[in-house]
Amino acid sequence: MQASAANALLPTGLSDLLPPDAAFEAAVVDRLTALFASQGYERIKPPLIEFETSLLAGAGAAMAEHTFRLMDPISHRMMGLRADMTPQVARIAATRLKNAPRPLRLSYAGQVLRVKGTELKPARQLGQVGIELIGAEGPAADAEVILLAAETLSALGLEGLTIDLNLPTLVPAAAAALGFRKAAVKSLVQALDRKDAAAVAAHAGRHALLFQALIAAAGPARRAIAALERLDLPTEAAEERRRLGDVVAHLLRAMPKLHLTIDPAEHRGFEYYNGVGFSLFARGARNELGRGGRYVSGEGEPSTGFSLYLDSLIQALPAPVAARRILLPLDTPRAAAAALRRQGWVTIGALHATADMMEEARRLHCSHVWQGGKARSVVKTGARRRKTKA
Repeated sequence: MQASAANALLPTGLSDLLPPDAAFEAAVVDRLTALFASQGYERIKPPLIEFETSLLAGAGAAMAEHTFRLMDPISHRMMGLRADMTPQVARIAATRLKNAPRPLRLSYAGQVLRVKGTELKPARQLGQVGIELIGAEGPAADAEVILLAAETLSALGLEGLTIDLNLPTLVPAAAAALGFRKAAVKSLVQALDRKDAAAVAAHAGRHALLFQALIAAAGPARRAIAALERLDLPTEAAEERRRLGDVVAHLLRAMPKLHLTIDPAEHRGFEYYNGVGFSLFARGARNELGRGGRYVSGEGEPSTGFSLYLDSLIQALPAPVAARRILLPLDTPRAAAAALRRQGWVTIGALHATADMMEEARRLHCSHVWQGGKARSVVKTGARRRKTKA
């Protein structure tokens, strides 16, 4: 039965993934999780939906406004469809893997659903692939996660990688130490996110020059660290600056050519982070490829990790090489078909006798036909016509 136009219509922000894109995405997920596993990150699989009380606990509270909710008809308790997988990993670490040795290295891959998309990312269903390092403090742990992200993306073939570091705790720490009220801190953070120097001056008052200097400090890592060192920060904020500097030092020792930038005033999208955060970009990618950073898990364990966004990643990667498809005549021996598959062919079996196998192969998008015990290349229609005319 032919589907009507009404049946093909999907809700805003949702879409079907068709061949060959769905297979390419699955292959990328397999490659990523294999790369994570090679450095000790073991895969887990959280459920798509769970009770709201656990899903939105701890770091998950930041995702409350993005979460679809519904009533469980069995328990009559409210449930939430996950909008992010990191809180689920934290829950598993605190419960099912509570007695596992720390640090705990976990990886995951799956779909998340959000109430609304954004201007830059209108999709509401997103694929996430990532890792979490749970129960580890210090710059070496932060550096391990950031370096794994860089090495993974490079292994996939992405070029021109940039890691943009930020410190979402810096501004709140400085503002609180300087006596700002909570509402004033929120307004100041929003002004800094917009890079609005005039609004920063209005909210910061006599401390305007200090916070405006944070905007000016953004840039390549070495220059940004030097600019931050020149600022007279309160003790709490100076400690945050030191942590950032330690992480940068670890990264540059490990990968001197890694392109690092720092935006010390950035806070948007890093609401539940309590240390160094980062975003991932690459040449040719229209959007960020992922983000991560340090946070506290549900049981108060120091944690850090990152999530990659599959849609952005797929768009940035080179198109996959088309598989070699060969059309097999009806009643081709199964042993012959199996041998072709072992050689890397995708075998398409004819389901009825066909007089013109070449034409049938073209119709089914096959590059070859199995004839006379050999793989024969399919002549393209245009090429055949030119030959006939000559």
